[in-house]
Amino acid sequence: MFGGTSVSTPIIAGVYALNGGTVTYGSDPYAHTSALFDITTGPGCTVGWDGPSGLGTPNGVAAF
Repeated sequence: MFGGTSVSTPIIAGVYALNGGTVTYGSDPYAHTSALFDITTGPGCTVGWDGPSGLGTPNGVAAF
């Protein structure tokens, strides 16, 4: 398992860049949680939230 800002920051920055969207202080993914893969298994994982990825991992650029 790996994670943290060293991994998540470039991934999310790339998703925002591909989408061409405007960053709204991180609130955009909260408005489109159905477009995230919800990680439900593993340490610290529950439905709707998990330690490694928070809300989930992007399913393409729809969440952003």
